[in-house]
Amino acid sequence: MNRHRKSVQRGFTLIESMIALGVLMFGILSLSAIFTNGVQTSYNSQIDFIAQQKAQEAMESIFTARDTHVLTWAQINNASKGGVFLDGPQPMYAPGPDGIVGTADDDSKTPDSIVVGPGPDNIFGTADDIQINLNPWMTRTIQFTPVATTPNLFQITITINYNYQGRKSSYVLTTYISNYA
Repeated sequence: MNRHRKSVQRGFTLIESMIALGVLMFGILSLSAIFTNGVQTSYNSQIDFIAQQKAQEAMESIFTARDTHVLTWAQINNASKGGVFLDGPQPMYAPGPDGIVGTADDDSKTPDSIVVGPGPDNIFGTADDIQINLNPWMTRTIQFTPVATTPNLFQITITINYNYQGRKSSYVLTTYISNYA
């Protein structure tokens, strides 16, 4: 007696393969979205860092002007209060002859910029370096507020507003300065 056994083949059906492929594609697309978001966040961090450094630069120029007596205590204030610092948001210009940003003598012919890479000669610090002009998309506001309870003390608030690639943001740096160096 010869019995024929039916052999049962095991494997994936077409439907199971399509479901597995769909799950795999969903995972790959999710990872690519996360990667794209990470790259965008990294780039935005660079812009935020530039804003932070420009606020710090303005703050340092104010303290240096006080410490070197380039400005008197009466001049360290907004123009509307008898000082030399312009009121409201100002374009990002290079400092003028006094070396202080945010004053009336800022060089409006030379917009503030940052160097992002060497030029064709591949050497940083030469005339052909690649620069980005900050003026069209960044503004700086320097605001002095007297501290009511303490004479000869101002709160300085420096705000850098920027609109870059459709993203509006700002960086605010606040500190205090006294008449005493």
